[in-house]
Amino acid sequence: MKSRIGVGIIGFGTVGAGTAKVLLDHTALIRRRVGVPVELIRIADLDVTRDRGLSLPPGTLTTDAKQVLNDPAVDIVIELIGGYDTAKRVILDAIAAGKQVVTANKALLALHGEEIFEAASRKGVDVGFEASVGGGIPVIRALTEGLAGNTLQSIYGIINGTSNYILSRMTHEGHSFEAVLKDAQQAGYAEADPTFDIGGIDSAHKLAILVSLAYGTPVNFKEIYTEGITHITPIDIAYAKEFGFTIKLLGIAKLVDGEVEARVHPTMLPSHSPIAQVEGVYNAIQLVGDAVGDVVLYGRGAGSMPTGSAVVSDVIAIGRNLLKSAVGRVPPASFQQDQRRPLRMKPVEEISSLYYLRFMVVDRPGVLAQIAGELGRCGISISSMLQQGRREGQTVPVVIKTHMARERDVQTALREINRKPFVSEPAMLIRVEGKDE
Repeated sequence: MKSRIGVGIIGFGTVGAGTAKVLLDHTALIRRRVGVPVELIRIADLDVTRDRGLSLPPGTLTTDAKQVLNDPAVDIVIELIGGYDTAKRVILDAIAAGKQVVTANKALLALHGEEIFEAASRKGVDVGFEASVGGGIPVIRALTEGLAGNTLQSIYGIINGTSNYILSRMTHEGHSFEAVLKDAQQAGYAEADPTFDIGGIDSAHKLAILVSLAYGTPVNFKEIYTEGITHITPIDIAYAKEFGFTIKLLGIAKLVDGEVEARVHPTMLPSHSPIAQVEGVYNAIQLVGDAVGDVVLYGRGAGSMPTGSAVVSDVIAIGRNLLKSAVGRVPPASFQQDQRRPLRMKPVEEISSLYYLRFMVVDRPGVLAQIAGELGRCGISISSMLQQGRREGQTVPVVIKTHMARERDVQTALREINRKPFVSEPAMLIRVEGKDE
């Protein structure tokens, strides 16, 4: 039996520092949970001079990642450098060397997870990635173990704190997207280049991982419909409130007749629903299982310590496996590798949803009838309609909420309506999750 578990970290940025701090501050606790000491042996980073506020033993820091990968005292390699090529090479080299691996790299797993999982399965090592989705929220372990006896009917997730912070501020303060984004960047909640966050790409990376685990299927990241929040305006948020809804950027996955819907986009939710009430930089993920029903996980989705907490949870789980010679007990991709099955990913054109539609039109007789007529010709039924105030000859908003309709039909109708001479700008479309009335 091993007398201790050795850990090496490659990447000593925000998450790396948080991981090291959790390991060092909770040494005694972790030893009690694992059964032997878990020792931080080496840390590799290009910058070994910056003060991270940690007291490390001499010789711990190195600029050479190979010193971590080749050190026989290191049992678990933690990859926290991010990105694609270098991180992928580090993980595959660690696996080839027989090391156990922990990573927080959601972008890498979304694009190359299958290759990594297959390599780990062949070599007989564990890959932990709890920190890749939801920061400190234990959603990966919920899918791979806690809810393993369920068929997951749906996943609804606020899985990007930056977008949720922006939409929360817009909802409560009425400010524009641009103004709130600038504030978020100044406050450190948004990156200097926020494209991945506000464009929905970060959420799509995370959703790809959740879908792979929930349904045991390889996921082509490019097949996830992805739409960001840059086009959301205060007027749409105000109309959402009138309908009793709140706008959130959601990752949504559903299993429908053996096919998978996977999409990221702004979504109107009933304001009383648990996910709609999640504010600021917090994340929340609602899982619906056929046996368990609704499960909602809530917490900080990013940050040094929450994410470090998730990384260390994987270290503890893998350390226990090493001591009991039980590596591979839980397959990295939740399903046994030879039991994973490709499922068809439904194109967004084939999904059915409720819709919020806003048209900016010249206020004159017959306009509403023409809009309703075009929707009707495409088989789209109107649930409710709002037009506040009359300004003859001026541009006014007309807002419609539909009954359940097919995306392809809605897009066809909008193309026709947008061509009408009374329409001043392209129609706004926001999908709605809730009960059809």
